Amino acid sequence: MSIGKFVTGFVIGGAVGAVIGILLAPQSGEETREIIGENAKIAYKKAQDTVKDIQEKADDAVGEIKQKGDEIISKIQGMIDKNKEAEA
Repeated sequence: MSIGKFVTGFVIGGAVGAVIGILLAPQSGEETREIIGENAKIAYKKAQDTVKDIQEKADDAVGEIKQKGDEIISKIQGMIDKNKEAEA
């Protein structure tokens, strides 16, 4: 299971649970709508933060992979050059 799917499911599950809990609470409709609105804003902010964190981690991983790839290419090029010198 990918991290993105897990986070999406977690956020959606939390939001659905919060809405159900609020709807079953003994409050007026206006209070309930206000609470739902506040919780929706909080959930949206948390989702944005989570996406931002995942994006930063992915960017870091891509940077590391690119660096390792550059190192490998450099080593291979060095080996090729060394091999050409030995043949000459």
